[in-house]
Amino acid sequence: MRYERLSPRLADPLAELFAALRAAGDERWFHPHPLTREEAGRLCAYDGRDVYAVLSEGGRVVAYGMLRGWDDGYEIPSLGIAVHPAARGSGAGRELMEHLHREARARRAPSVRLTVYSDNASARRLYEELGYELESRGDDLVGYLAL
Repeated sequence: MRYERLSPRLADPLAELFAALRAAGDERWFHPHPLTREEAGRLCAYDGRDVYAVLSEGGRVVAYGMLRGWDDGYEIPSLGIAVHPAARGSGAGRELMEHLHREARARRAPSVRLTVYSDNASARRLYEELGYELESRGDDLVGYLAL
């Protein structure tokens, strides 16, 4: 699998991932922005301090992730990922998160944060395995990983 920052050539493969996520009902778990073709195009044209990236394999996007908050002046970015339903259990989520952690370290972020629904057991397990400290916040959990 290949890690790469979003670029205009990835707009169609990212839109295909978004369609697969919608078809699987994953908007329940992952909704930082609309999962539409238009949003994929906008993200692939983005030019700012935040990080939007994918893992791709054979021209297909298998996972998408982000580190957001730097554009808004935050020192600690928020991390989010989504994995193609057909690629779950392949290690793609872990690999993408490790790349995003390296990006955050390279920018000297002291930590990263994420939010996960308390009933999303597979995501919680991954985050805990990666060392995130999860704290309850209503129906969801907020996790922090010191870098």
